[in-house]
Amino acid sequence: MSDFDDLLAANAKYAAGFTGSDLTGRAAKGLAVVTCMDSRIDPLGLLGLEPGDAKILRNAGARVTDDVLRTLVLAVFLLGVERVLVMPHTDCGMSKASDDDVHAIAQKQGVDTRSLEFHTVPDQQAALRHDLTRIRTTPFFPHPLPIGGAIYDVHTGKLQPVEL
Repeated sequence: MSDFDDLLAANAKYAAGFTGSDLTGRAAKGLAVVTCMDSRIDPLGLLGLEPGDAKILRNAGARVTDDVLRTLVLAVFLLGVERVLVMPHTDCGMSKASDDDVHAIAQKQGVDTRSLEFHTVPDQQAALRHDLTRIRTTPFFPHPLPIGGAIYDVHTGKLQPVEL
């Protein structure tokens, strides 16, 4: 595990002062957030939340994929989620390349990724509106389920709401 020794050491320090054993696994604030995997995003901090307050779903580009929908359905019916915020961000790597670009880059390394769809984002606002519509129109949620969208600015820390 030498490639992960730094993480195990950090975890030992974290566990020594761990105080979250009373959390239940339910979303205490009834919130699920779909956001990007970008390491500049601290979803709890930027929304004024604490561990246990929300379910955080992260993927490249904050896209509402089939797996995100599956996870949201579980979160709604089993984990106390009553509202969903979809939150992509500015300066996203997924808006700087197309699926074809990613396939070509991988192919140069001898890897065939053509069986994957990367859900790149040529127009971030259009993609967000599409994803909000996908959640709002799915038959798998009780209605009305409050759905919101906002783009997080990684340079200012501010959220810009986006209406459907």
